[in-house]
Amino acid sequence: MDRLIEAIESKQNPSVVGLDPTPALVPAQVMGAYAVEAGEYVEDDDDNLAATGAAAAYFEFNRAIIDAVADIVPAVKPQIAMYEALGPAGIDCYTMTCQYARENGLYVIGDIKRGDIGSTAAAYAKHLTGFDGADVWHEDAVTVNPYLGSDGIEPFTAAAQEADRDLFILVRTSNPSSAQIQELELNGGTRVYEHVADLVEQWGADTIGRFGYSRTGAVVGATHPEEGAALRARMPHTFFLVPGYGAQGGTAQSVAGMFDRDGSGAIVNSSRGIIGAWRNDPRYSETLEPETALEIVADNAREAAKDMRDQLRVALA
Repeated sequence: MDRLIEAIESKQNPSVVGLDPTPALVPAQVMGAYAVEAGEYVEDDDDNLAATGAAAAYFEFNRAIIDAVADIVPAVKPQIAMYEALGPAGIDCYTMTCQYARENGLYVIGDIKRGDIGSTAAAYAKHLTGFDGADVWHEDAVTVNPYLGSDGIEPFTAAAQEADRDLFILVRTSNPSSAQIQELELNGGTRVYEHVADLVEQWGADTIGRFGYSRTGAVVGATHPEEGAALRARMPHTFFLVPGYGAQGGTAQSVAGMFDRDGSGAIVNSSRGIIGAWRNDPRYSETLEPETALEIVADNAREAAKDMRDQLRVALA
């Protein structure tokens, strides 16, 4: 986790921008322009025409945001599902986005939430090690689901160690129905998420870096501030990825307890609050040229990222 912590310290900003594009979050004229462009290269009756155009639009949207925030934030977190929805063109867009972010000096968290065992888990872990010596995914860390236990985690911890990468394991997530499983009480009074937290701390024990945190991080939702603060004390060597800020209700004040006493130990994600900020700009109109619309996207993303940074600085002061 050392490289991420260094990036956070360099920017003095523990926030990450979630790059989760959807047709509703990309300006209509941008979607339309690249649909037309795709039609010049893809046969009209090709089932991939719409997806190819959407993937091209997503990439230009992502590129505009990355250009706007690269000097403000230390990291981005693309959610792979948004890209997989488009098929092969979407996967290309995902890897191109990760590569472009890397080229602009950003740490890339691949939000893939994989979970399986054996050879399948080992194959998923290629997100970290690459294939045949090639870094095909361009990710610095990935998210992992621990439901299958250590059989599903060990291939990722081994891959992270081999490739000098990191991972974030789901512990206490921000979605409302997470309580159906995560808050169940085990024998002895420990809740499921607390037991998982203990496992995550153990799984990373042999990889603690020079800042006191292991390669094995935890996903802890901003919508659970009291539990997050308790987990901070329970997991002293585990770095937190904190989703749920902004659109899901998390605030700078609610996440402050998830940081350590030095103001480190966590990075907070905002997706829609940054990449969708343009929708509240009165300058925007569907009659604008695509390039102008993307300029408005970039302007608003930059201001939203700066505002989030400043709010976190105040809360952690």
